[in-house]
Amino acid sequence: MSCLKLSRSKFLTAALAATASLLATGLLATGASATVLDAVKQRGVLNCGTDNTAPGFGYLNTRTGKIEGLDADFCRAMAAAVLGDAGKVNFVVVTDKSRFNALQTGQVDVVFAHTTVKPVRESAIGIDFLPINFYDGTGVMVKAASGVKSVAELDGATICTTQGSGTESTLAGVIRQRGFKGTKVLTFENLEKLFAALQGDRCNAMSTDKSALAAWRGNSANPSEYTILSETLDKSPFAGFVVANDSKWRNLLRWASYALFQAEEWDITSANLAEKLKDENPFIQKFLGAKGGFGKDFGVSDDFIAAMIKSVGNYGEIYDRSLGPKTPYFIDRAGTPNASWVKGGAEYSPPWN
Repeated sequence: MSCLKLSRSKFLTAALAATASLLATGLLATGASATVLDAVKQRGVLNCGTDNTAPGFGYLNTRTGKIEGLDADFCRAMAAAVLGDAGKVNFVVVTDKSRFNALQTGQVDVVFAHTTVKPVRESAIGIDFLPINFYDGTGVMVKAASGVKSVAELDGATICTTQGSGTESTLAGVIRQRGFKGTKVLTFENLEKLFAALQGDRCNAMSTDKSALAAWRGNSANPSEYTILSETLDKSPFAGFVVANDSKWRNLLRWASYALFQAEEWDITSANLAEKLKDENPFIQKFLGAKGGFGKDFGVSDDFIAAMIKSVGNYGEIYDRSLGPKTPYFIDRAGTPNASWVKGGAEYSPPWN
């Protein structure tokens, strides 16, 4: 009898926990097809997790009071795709440590926060990655006055990085592989605090994605005071991510992301969109929802791609606005995987036919 009571108690506890989780994510609905898409439509706003300390990706522009960057614009693009309005997005600030929990607890519907695609994150954490939208690598930055020219010279040094980042495991592997003795790793909540630690000599080097190192160096009062070492410690391809096992939501955002790459390939921009909507090419007509479209299959309007392009432009426009030559965070796409595949890069969309 006591065993039966215990089993019922455990069952009730588990059921309550599951219900709370479903309520948090907005997925407690009639039928087995409940999806984040339904919750977002009902709410009328997309909750998108992003950083606010990563110049070029997700950062608060103090002059405009807006979150800007490549990740922020992907949030806006997804809001336009789902709700028809890029302004219907609520930015939820996440850190490397909090981003996965924010998704799993329903605080956000999707995360775009310079997150490296890794197998353990899909297998153990329970997320599904979207298409890679930036190819980066893990690097190291030191003060120029230190005279350090290579990672080998950091044996016994203190290296700082961000809490919960993939760089933590990368550094642990480098330290073991190279047989460093006495090398310490300190972690900080976000990139702003990480750079402050290097500035304040709390560490001899800071390690994170090279794009972030370049941005913080370029944004500093005296960029020449900092040196980014030439070595790349690991690959770091970035992608947004959604909760696992919600194929309707994942597929919509996956193909919405691909659409931004395809629009660049077909030279469909925010400036020429009106003209392209009249294009006689049947593939472009369907792509933009001018005649037919893909939206109904994904549960949104057939013009969802046109809505994205009208709001934020194609991938090339987003990149140029965030990391292009007219920004302080310029990272050249030419000759890198970040170029479109038609220019020798790896940014690529499957066919739209």
